[in-house]
Amino acid sequence: MLWRMMKVDGRKLDHKTNEHLRITAVRRVVENGEKPSAVMASMGLCRTDIYRWLRTYKKKGYPGLRSTQAKGPKPKLTPRQCQSVRRWIVGKDPRQYGFVFGLWTRQIVADLIAKRFQVTMTLPGVGKLLSRMNITPQKPLRRAYQRDPQAVEAWKKKRYPRLRARARAHGARIFFLDEAGFNSEPNLGRTYGQKGETPVVKTSGERQKINAMSAVNARGGFWSSLYTGNLNAQRFIDFLKAFLKRRGTVYLVVDGHPAHRAKKVRDYVQSMKGRLELHFLPPYAPDLNPDEFVWQYAKSNGVCKIPLRRNESLRQRVEFDLAMIGKNKWLIHSFFQAKSVAYANY
Repeated sequence: MLWRMMKVDGRKLDHKTNEHLRITAVRRVVENGEKPSAVMASMGLCRTDIYRWLRTYKKKGYPGLRSTQAKGPKPKLTPRQCQSVRRWIVGKDPRQYGFVFGLWTRQIVADLIAKRFQVTMTLPGVGKLLSRMNITPQKPLRRAYQRDPQAVEAWKKKRYPRLRARARAHGARIFFLDEAGFNSEPNLGRTYGQKGETPVVKTSGERQKINAMSAVNARGGFWSSLYTGNLNAQRFIDFLKAFLKRRGTVYLVVDGHPAHRAKKVRDYVQSMKGRLELHFLPPYAPDLNPDEFVWQYAKSNGVCKIPLRRNESLRQRVEFDLAMIGKNKWLIHSFFQAKSVAYANY
């Protein structure tokens, strides 16, 4: 008959399915009194397997027919050692352990394990170990050696909350200001190509540069201006005059650029009689400025992503990109939400 010719390859079935077939076949023989050969033929299984299952059943019963998971090789590191490896990596730098390279690699982790625990591990083994501990490869953020962690914490927990309270009391708006430069030559990343043959990407041969300044507010306020050349005190004052048009009292948060701290700028701020105040971020802490995300977004989605066309102006392109950002209040709100500081809507 046709059903006698059908065969099932148990090697292609999952563990649960094989377990069900074993128990079903033995139950039909033991409880129903069917012939072993007839049972296996009807199920399309190898005839001799039933006898091995029956022997197991006589010794261990039905539990002996259930699937078991192989224990695998014995781990090279104990749970306590694994936790030590995690403490080495999270929040620390390989240079703290005598390595000259500042980024964690599987080889560095393997070398450190061999040095501390006298245990040799392969690179794939180290990768699996890190994955089990939820440690993944990531692109790090840059932090300057001159950065003062205490000043950063003081800004987050003391200085900015006080500034926010003063802004609320005086009806002022808090804006964050920053500058950036744009280049018509796109920053090419990686692409696929045939091994041994470097791919060629056609871009504009025109070399144009433009600088930009912008200010953002947690309520979605946005202002920008373009310029060429370097930023100096007089140019910064001109920008401040343009920025303050049709705005009330403003507390402007800036970085420590020399033009921001110039005596000429201080005199201009004093002449505004409280309508404008400059507040400085801690040195080397660009991550505290939401305006940094403006440049990151503009460069990732603007001229760097879509190179200039022939005879296209970089100034016009950047003006258009910044204008689109200014119209998207939800996007500007997201710049503030991405920061670790709870910037309020002032």
